[in-house]
Amino acid sequence: MMKFWMAAVLAAMTATPAMAKDAHSGTWVSNEAKSYWSDGKFPKGFKLTIEMKFEPNKLVYHAVNTTRPETPYINDFVATLDDSVSPMDNPRFNEIRIKPLDADTLQVLEQKNGDVIVGQYWRFAKDGKSLVRWGIGKAPDGKSKAFLEWFDRVK
Repeated sequence: MMKFWMAAVLAAMTATPAMAKDAHSGTWVSNEAKSYWSDGKFPKGFKLTIEMKFEPNKLVYHAVNTTRPETPYINDFVATLDDSVSPMDNPRFNEIRIKPLDADTLQVLEQKNGDVIVGQYWRFAKDGKSLVRWGIGKAPDGKSKAFLEWFDRVK
């Protein structure tokens, strides 16, 4: 009987992270009023829509930034969730590393040839309604700033 309970507990513990990650799949839209950059230059009218699909040990990510509608910025990648380097096709970063810290928190490192350009944490709310990304990033001009970006779930 004890072996049955131990097996059930082990199964529940190993299943929870996969279920939690799948629960985070969906569409997220930026909330400008709850977001900021430490340099005080957060873009007025900031609009970023993110679609994420979590699969076993994988994140499929598609984001469209339409803050400047005449020149939308698109960011797509597929990354493993084991802190391994995955390629990115992006002018600022060519690598990404994602490491789950718990069922609702990810450490995300965007890198250029192994150099971390953006180090951030993504935290999904327990109720599934919001996502907060915060960290430090180096701008193309070489200056770093802290940021907090809030997203509301729309799907």
